[in-house]
Amino acid sequence: MKSIIIIATSLLLSLTGWQTNFEKAKESAREQHKLVLLNFSGSDWCGPCIKMRKDIFDSPSFTKMADSLLVLVNADFPRSRKNQLSKELQQQNDQLAEKYNQQGIFPLTVLLDENGKALKTWQGLPKDATGFIEEIKSLANARK
Repeated sequence: MKSIIIIATSLLLSLTGWQTNFEKAKESAREQHKLVLLNFSGSDWCGPCIKMRKDIFDSPSFTKMADSLLVLVNADFPRSRKNQLSKELQQQNDQLAEKYNQQGIFPLTVLLDENGKALKTWQGLPKDATGFIEEIKSLANARK
C-alpha cells in the first residue's frame, strides 16, 4: 500500500511538472539550459504551502513560465502517516534541507543554477504571485 501511495504521489508531481529527484533535475537543467526551482513544502500540514501550490504553482501563468525557464523540484515533508515518503526520498529531502533550508522554513523556495548554486531564496508565501513570477523571469533572463 505504501508503495502505491509513493507511486501515485510521484505520478501526480510529474504530471504537474514537479520532480522529486534533485540530481535528475540538475541534469535536466543542464541539458535544457534551465534553472532549478526547489520548493520546500509540508504538503499535508503547512497552510501557506498548500495555498502557494494552489494560487501560484498551479496557475496558468506560472506553468507557462516554468515550462520554458525552469526544472521544478519539490522537497516535501509530509507529517501524515499515510503520506510518508520512501526512505530514499526522505533522506534526499533531509540532505536538501541541510544544504538549502537549515532553518526549517515552510514554504521556502530556492532558485538554483544547473549546478545547484542558490541564486535567490523566497521565505514563506509570496504576497504577489505576478511579482514572484516576474522576478523569476528576470533572474532567468539575466543568466542568458
